[in-house]
Amino acid sequence: MDAGTLIAGILTLAILTFLYRDNPIYKMAEYLLIGVSIGYILVVAWTNTLMAILFEPLFSGRNFWLIIPFALGLLMWGRFHDKTSSLSRIPIAFMIGSGAGVAIPAMLYGRTLKQMSATVMPLTDASGVPDISGLVVIVGLISTLAYFYFGREHKGTFGKAATIGTFFLMIFFGTTFGYTVMSRMSTLIGRMEFLLTDFFKLTN
Repeated sequence: MDAGTLIAGILTLAILTFLYRDNPIYKMAEYLLIGVSIGYILVVAWTNTLMAILFEPLFSGRNFWLIIPFALGLLMWGRFHDKTSSLSRIPIAFMIGSGAGVAIPAMLYGRTLKQMSATVMPLTDASGVPDISGLVVIVGLISTLAYFYFGREHKGTFGKAATIGTFFLMIFFGTTFGYTVMSRMSTLIGRMEFLLTDFFKLTN
């Protein structure tokens, strides 16, 4: 058994001790995971970002346009002193503005326009046969919007539509919860397979 498998197995067992109760062994493994993760992120940021994208092109390649992000990065360090903390607002404002400029169109397309386009799909396929999924989407959309419309009391036909909307909401929350649980179960199964196969060598 190599050292990497031995360390991974011991740390996996240390994490699993939390199933009994919170204990120092679990905390040791937790703190080690956090420390190693932060160290890994710092090394990757230094190697792949600062050195590869900023320092080497600026000082070796003489790409002087990179002086702008270099200066903005230096201004961020101003937050550690009261007299210069206001200077850090400049790079923070630039980061928020540029981040919003990149994220908003992507989020608008992925979470709004794609959802809207899915609700206006044809109700029949190319051969003229009704598309059941399109009908379900329309019923779900209208009934869910009725549930969230509070300008009118939920009575009569409108109340029945709102009630149908609650069923669609419960289906959505249930599937989301099930997906989350299954993703965690997949991680647990992977760890159990590692322990039984590679660490304890109980299975082939």
